[in-house]
Amino acid sequence: MPSPRSPQSPQSGKQRDAFFDNAKYLAIVLVAIGHAWEPLKGDSRILEGVYTVVYTFHMPAFIIISGFFSRSFDMRPSRLKRLITGVAVPYIVFETAYPLFKRVIDDAPEQEISLLDPWYLTWFLCALFLWRLTTPIWKMIRWPLPVALGLAMAASVSPEIGDDLDLQRVLQFLPYFVLGLCVKPEHFQMVRRRSVRILSVPVFAVALAVGWWAVPRMNTAWFYHRDAAQELGVPWWVGPVMVLAMFGCSLLLTACFFAWVPRRHMWFTALGAGTLYGYLLHGFVVKAGMYEGWFDHAWLHRPLGEIFVTVLAAIGVTLLCTGPVQRVFRFAMEPKMDWAFRQDAAQAARDRRTSEPADAGASAGQGGNGDGDSGRDDRRGNGGGKRETARV
Repeated sequence: MPSPRSPQSPQSGKQRDAFFDNAKYLAIVLVAIGHAWEPLKGDSRILEGVYTVVYTFHMPAFIIISGFFSRSFDMRPSRLKRLITGVAVPYIVFETAYPLFKRVIDDAPEQEISLLDPWYLTWFLCALFLWRLTTPIWKMIRWPLPVALGLAMAASVSPEIGDDLDLQRVLQFLPYFVLGLCVKPEHFQMVRRRSVRILSVPVFAVALAVGWWAVPRMNTAWFYHRDAAQELGVPWWVGPVMVLAMFGCSLLLTACFFAWVPRRHMWFTALGAGTLYGYLLHGFVVKAGMYEGWFDHAWLHRPLGEIFVTVLAAIGVTLLCTGPVQRVFRFAMEPKMDWAFRQDAAQAARDRRTSEPADAGASAGQGGNGDGDSGRDDRRGNGGGKRETARV
């Protein structure tokens, strides 16, 4: 996921890498399609097989990219401010909005609002907040990925963790975020080679066959990473084994997915910067369909209907990533909130040092040619920095 308001792009001062924007857009399309398939997959073994394959890699790909763009995170006030306004505030807004939406649309006044129990899509924001806060630790220790895998395996045998903050998901998906912190740009170059792209075709074919075979034999809940082994009715030791097995399968299919992501600028590349909007907003459409019975029509449970839902989900989430939607909902996704924070003393000192020569120049200009006021107006018009676009 592409992460909301990454602390600092690895390409700071350079042109955005189209590959990552393309990957984020395609990943969010798969997320939306997967959610649209949920009400339909029970009637089609083929669709449920494809669903399990998609769920094997679409969130891991999202999370690996989020970790990659979190490598520069530290505890500086500016970074913490972006973490609060770009992750914590949207979490609070949408963790409140989704239950209220259910109350109104589904006529469920008993639906509770709780900031401790992430609802539907908001678990990712909660997880991302916690992952980013621990980023300095993962950058400090010698073997971050084995430690993260150990924590995920321990979580898989610990049902007492409970549902607060969706900690099962936070811990079981943690290795993918830590892997993103560890990878380098050249690792993405490796999976984008033509040979990898060719090899990915039979890999995906085998994965689809295994997905079809596993439908009646495997609990789909393993792909959600939200339950301990005991909660799924299997012996405790199955949990660590499945964590490692799912991690290996997810990495393989994620590499195959990255191999097919276009490297050049495409018509949808610009939408990659708005994937947070598509992620958080498409859930209202999917949930409305479930509450209102849109998925109950029999023809939607046939092959042509499933294709129709797939195309509609892709188009819908694409529209939700566009500029007009971003402008409408920026107040909730990327609020400035300067009023809520004290100014960093070090930054204030730098600003004063920068402004002193400019003020001296303005005074000289005012005395020499009479257009000093115009110079000050120009500085006010151009002095604001560009706010970083949300990423998911």
